[in-house]
Amino acid sequence: MIKLRNITKYYRSGFKRNFVLRRVDLDIGEGEFVTIMGPSGAGKSTLLHIMGLLDEPSDGEYHFAGEPAHTLSEKRRTELHRSHIGFVFQAYHLIDDLTVYENLETPLLYKGLGRSERKSKVAEMLDRFGIVAKQKLFPSQLSGGQQQLVGVARALIIEPRVILADEPTGNLQSQQGEEIMETLRRLNQDDGVTIVQVTHSEKQAGYGDRIVNLVDGAVEDDFPASELSPDLPVGAGS
Repeated sequence: MIKLRNITKYYRSGFKRNFVLRRVDLDIGEGEFVTIMGPSGAGKSTLLHIMGLLDEPSDGEYHFAGEPAHTLSEKRRTELHRSHIGFVFQAYHLIDDLTVYENLETPLLYKGLGRSERKSKVAEMLDRFGIVAKQKLFPSQLSGGQQQLVGVARALIIEPRVILADEPTGNLQSQQGEEIMETLRRLNQDDGVTIVQVTHSEKQAGYGDRIVNLVDGAVEDDFPASELSPDLPVGAGS
């Protein structure tokens, strides 16, 4: 599903290159639940954005679902992103002046779906996530947990092959965070959605199959989540 080879990302400052990622090699198979961990500034979010085709590496090769993303046109990259990749952000990234219904409908508009199909898919997501009663509310009228549920539903509505989650529980209370993580685990186990999350929390990491440690922009370690403390949640592949 995801194949990264020698992925490097740097920014130029005069004659100097400031490296964010250094020769990252990583393979993520279809249906895996992988967690990327590491200290602040390790390059975790940058790596996730490259996987999501929101950013491009300075060097290296990225193959997504068999396609060489590093050589594709901007148009094709956008098509892949809109059709196959769902993003869940720490800050929710809902559109403030749109209702819950309209926030869920927006990705479908980008895909060019007809009105009846959009209506059907939005209704399905509202029901699946138990937010039918919230559909006419605006993000500011929702709790943090409710906003993130809408964010997950919006990511899922395009029926993506991959969900990329950047600190998905970072702004939530512990109970709300657990609900979001259980939702992601069900999507992985029941629907076979590939999930890659970035988190600082070992507890959240325990919901997945594998943990990749990123330090100073390079992969330092890659091991099964089952090797974490036994009192943490057990992921699908443990």
